[in-house]
Amino acid sequence: MFPYPEQYRLAAPPLTTSFMVFWALFSHSIFADASPFALYPLLSLFPLVLIAHVYLIWNAQGMSRLDQSFYALVHVPLAFVVWTFTIMHVNGNAFS
Repeated sequence: MFPYPEQYRLAAPPLTTSFMVFWALFSHSIFADASPFALYPLLSLFPLVLIAHVYLIWNAQGMSRLDQSFYALVHVPLAFVVWTFTIMHVNGNAFS
C-alpha cells in the first residue's frame, strides 16, 4: 500500500511533535485562552509520541533497537519541551 512503510513509521514521532506546534498556533487564534477544545488534544499528543517511540524500539531488530533507543533519547526531551511551551501558548493569560 505504501511504497516506504519504514520511513513513515520513523517519521511519526517528529510529525506528531510538529502537529503540536501547528495545533497550538491554530487553536490559540480560534479558541479562547485555556479552551478545553484546544488543550485536551495537546495533552494527549506527548503520550502519543512516547507510545510511538516504544513501538519503534519494540519492532526494531538487533542493532537497530539501540539506534531507536538513541533516537528516543534525543527526541523525547525535545518533544517534552515543545509540548510544555505549546500548552503554555494555548493557556495564554488564563493563569494570571
